[in-house]
Amino acid sequence: MLNLSRRTLLASVAALSLSRTDTTRADPSRHYDVIVVGGGTAGIPCALFAAQGGARVLLIEKSPALGGTLFWSTGQIAGAGTVFQQRLGITDSPDAHFDDCMRINENTADPALTRLTVDHAGDTINWLAERGFEVMAGHPVTGIGHDHFTTRRYQQGVKSGLSILEAFLPSLEASIAQQQVTLLTGTAVEGLIQERSGKIVGVTATGPSGTHDFRGSHVVLASGGCAANPRLFEDLHGVPLYAKTAYPTSQGDGLILGMSAGGAIVGGEKYASLPGLVPDAWQYPAQMHAWAPLHPMVRQPWEILVNARGERFVREDHPSVHQIERGIYRQPGHRHWAIYDADMLAKSEPIIPDWSRDRLATEHQSHPMFSRAMSLETLAFRAGINAAALKQNIDDYNRRVRQGETDRLGRTHRPMTIEKAPFYAIAMQGWTLVSFAGLSVNTNFQVLDPERRPILNLFAIGEVIGAGATSGAAYTNGMLVTPAITFGRLLGARLAKSD
Repeated sequence: MLNLSRRTLLASVAALSLSRTDTTRADPSRHYDVIVVGGGTAGIPCALFAAQGGARVLLIEKSPALGGTLFWSTGQIAGAGTVFQQRLGITDSPDAHFDDCMRINENTADPALTRLTVDHAGDTINWLAERGFEVMAGHPVTGIGHDHFTTRRYQQGVKSGLSILEAFLPSLEASIAQQQVTLLTGTAVEGLIQERSGKIVGVTATGPSGTHDFRGSHVVLASGGCAANPRLFEDLHGVPLYAKTAYPTSQGDGLILGMSAGGAIVGGEKYASLPGLVPDAWQYPAQMHAWAPLHPMVRQPWEILVNARGERFVREDHPSVHQIERGIYRQPGHRHWAIYDADMLAKSEPIIPDWSRDRLATEHQSHPMFSRAMSLETLAFRAGINAAALKQNIDDYNRRVRQGETDRLGRTHRPMTIEKAPFYAIAMQGWTLVSFAGLSVNTNFQVLDPERRPILNLFAIGEVIGAGATSGAAYTNGMLVTPAITFGRLLGARLAKSD
């Protein structure tokens, strides 16, 4: 989830030693063993391990500073057999990690890529720890914002994603100083150089010194996803980009480059919808005005959830937040409304963290996603949902609570009925900050064409292969950041040995 304000982001960029535009060290006449496109979560470790293995590496980043989404995310990672588990006496294994991942995403992740991740995730986390990475107090944990593991293997750095970046940078600085890595920041890769045989032999990039061709034996696409590009996101997922929540440079450059070389796109059908975003308006993409996690392990629900037809559609206190997310995914437009009354407002913790009850009670005066009325029929009209169905669903809910009958959807936490005016509604939108579609790759990280044939010398790692590859049609703990770093390490080492 988002954890840094834009002001904090800019301050962090300014403080990092690699927040410079460095183009003078790159020689277009020089042949590189490995060209890495994207200096973020996956690209930096790939460049590091390739260089440390003896390869001549060119690392290209279009932003002024390295880091990518590590500035934006919590950077939560998971792995078995780590020093952080050992401190707490936790016994764990890659097999148990694999089983937990596939349970949470209901076997929708690529099993081979998931297996590759969990087999090496512990080594990845220990490698970070050797470079100063430290976790928050009490970590690792079984989970945070999504369905939990059965074992404590999930952790977050004390500075969120920046903890990972700060572990990367000293080694990268040393590799640059030793001329093992040539760094270009503020430089955009605009095309791949491809021979008639289909082999990729370099890139065309534009930076402050102009446009140049750079030749290389291997090209790695590690430039992130497309969750900040509304048109490309919808084209690849068949779902609108509902909210502006992703890192701004997540424009899908690597996806476009990969497709231009014949690479196949897979995983768009694995799109999963997070719950509870309160948009600033019904427009796409919208700004996030507020967020209600709707996570029963964080806060037991008092409200009910309904769709645009005024119908309850999910057990609001389901122990699996993934099932709540899937329920929202099945609703028209992924829209959902929280309905509550005056008593619920007075007695429950606010559904939106850090908001006061007074703000929840009065927000309808200034924001279109909040409604208040003295009757359910008027509330439905103001909120834009079906009045008759809303009344019928609330009557059924109330009757079962009063008579002690089983809830129609299996809900067990029912502290009170909904019958004391005024009544309230909060309109919410399903959303995401990652892209699930990505370039098709094998376990050697080679980009594949629609017939699953490798495109020679072209590789992809990180979110450019899609969150769905290792997270599946779910938000599986740590299964985006962890594989990005892990695959970067594995691929960099392999490419160094291949030269």
